[in-house]
Amino acid sequence: MTALWIILGVTVGIIFLIFLASFICFYMAFFTSRKAPKNAPEFDIPPGHIYEPHREQMIKWMKEARSMTCRECEITSFDGLTLHGKFYEFKKGAPIELMMHGYRGSAERDLCGGIQRCFSLGRSCLIIDQRGCGKSEGHVITFGINERKDCLKWVGYILENIDPEAKIILCGISMGASTALMASAEPLPDNVVGILADCGFSSAKAIIKKVIHQMKLPENLLYPFVRLGAKIYGGFDLEETSATEALEKTSLPVIFYHGEADDFVPCNMSVENYNVLKSDKQLVTMPNAGHGLCYLVDPDTYLETLSKFSREHYKIECEIQNK
Repeated sequence: MTALWIILGVTVGIIFLIFLASFICFYMAFFTSRKAPKNAPEFDIPPGHIYEPHREQMIKWMKEARSMTCRECEITSFDGLTLHGKFYEFKKGAPIELMMHGYRGSAERDLCGGIQRCFSLGRSCLIIDQRGCGKSEGHVITFGINERKDCLKWVGYILENIDPEAKIILCGISMGASTALMASAEPLPDNVVGILADCGFSSAKAIIKKVIHQMKLPENLLYPFVRLGAKIYGGFDLEETSATEALEKTSLPVIFYHGEADDFVPCNMSVENYNVLKSDKQLVTMPNAGHGLCYLVDPDTYLETLSKFSREHYKIECEIQNK
């Protein structure tokens, strides 16, 4: 009888440790409190030395965006969250970019310069705060799994509330790029004419294991706890879909951008995404560009390649109006 109690106690202890480890992994990777930090700066610049040379330009873009006329937008997600966005109109009937930011970012921070880039190409844009970020509700970031469903709702918002005839380009940076790519395999209206994916990852599993390895921890041992934590505490499966899986199914044209010096999302992830895509595509890599910095490092190449790709594959007349 004593041996039975020992076995039972050990079993309960192991189960407790599994749940505890899974919760810690969930809290670190997916949970967001959405509380503004004390003494938060007026302009939220991403941390890291690679962004310092571009700080003044990013702040300039943020100031310009704050001074521009925009339309506040809201949707209700499939699971009841109120999500927030801002629509900047270049002119009536212009193509619209639906722009999504990266992991733990915000529309203002990660998409600063995106509004100006769109206007340079004669486009309007709807920049959105992803779930659990910025002004949007939620406390769980799902690495594009649930965000791709939010993307579909935003497409519907554009057609119902802005322009039912709009030509829409799904656009994202980092996790936002992967969100757009995952959404490409979902039922989309013909209004969606293409995708712009800037430094997106190939799958949630791949990028999470890469980060764990970068922390000098055993990725093969820890990843199952991360996935289990997402399922138990976040209610989603990290392997429900991925950018590469979606790209094997889509017929949309996609232009990829990635910095060759990206040490967060490796450039070879965009190469992997590019290689599985069977529709019209182009991969533009930027030497010396870190994570999310392609447009800042080489705006001329960015605009010229995007303009040409838009004319040829999105079937959108696109001329660079200013730089």
